[in-house]
Amino acid sequence: MYLDMDLLVNLCNDLGLTLTEKQKSDFETFAGMVVEKNKVMNLTAVTSPDGMAVKHFADSLSLLTCGEWKEGASFLDVGTGAGFPSIPLLIMRRDIKGVLLDAQQKRLNFLNNVIKELGLNAVTLHARAEEAAKNKQYREKFDIVTARAVAAMPPLTEYCLPFVKVGGKFLAMKGPAANEEMQSAKNAVKVLGGKLNEIKEFKLDEETRNIIVISKTDKTPPQYPRLQAKISKSPL
Repeated sequence: MYLDMDLLVNLCNDLGLTLTEKQKSDFETFAGMVVEKNKVMNLTAVTSPDGMAVKHFADSLSLLTCGEWKEGASFLDVGTGAGFPSIPLLIMRRDIKGVLLDAQQKRLNFLNNVIKELGLNAVTLHARAEEAAKNKQYREKFDIVTARAVAAMPPLTEYCLPFVKVGGKFLAMKGPAANEEMQSAKNAVKVLGGKLNEIKEFKLDEETRNIIVISKTDKTPPQYPRLQAKISKSPL
C-alpha cells in the first residue's frame, strides 16, 4: 500500500471535499509512481502511506478551499518538484488546465509520465521562473499561480506574481510563520501589482498551515522579475 486512503478520505472530508472512486484510484496510482521513482531519484523525503495522505495530497488539496477555482481555470505551479500541489489539484479538478514549471528536467520527465498515465489536462515547462515570466506566452496569463516551499515571501512574490493575470490570485503555501513572512513582503506585493486578500490558517494533522492569498490588481511593471542574483541580493 502506497497511500493511506482512509486517512486521505477523512482529511478531504475535513476540507469539504469528497473523493470519487476514480479520484481514489488516481491518487493511489500517483502515490505508487512517486514512491517507486523515489527509489532511483530524489523526489521527496516523505514516502510513507500516511505522509503521502497528509503532507502531500491533503496539503495540496487545501488550496481548493481558497482563491477562485472557476470552471476551466488556468493555473501555474512554480517549482512544482515532485508534482505538489499541481498533480493532486489536477486529479481533483479535471476541468482546470495546469502548467508545471521546474528548473530540473528530470523531475519534469517523471511528471510527463504521470500526466500521460492519468490523462491530466497539463503540460510541463522547463525554465527558471524569472526567465519564463518575461515570456509573453506566460506573463500575466494565469487565473491562479501556486507555490509550495519554494522561497521566502519577498522573492517568491517577485517570481510568481508576474505570471498572474489582473483579477487572478497568487496562492503561497506557508507554515505557521506566514503572518511574519507576509509583513516582510508587503512592499514586494505592492510594487508588483498585488494586494493581500487573506491569510487562511488551518490545521492538518495537528500542524498549523497557512495559505497566503494575494489578488492581482494591477499589471506588474515590465522590469520585474529581475535576475535571480538581484532578487536574492536585494529583495523588494
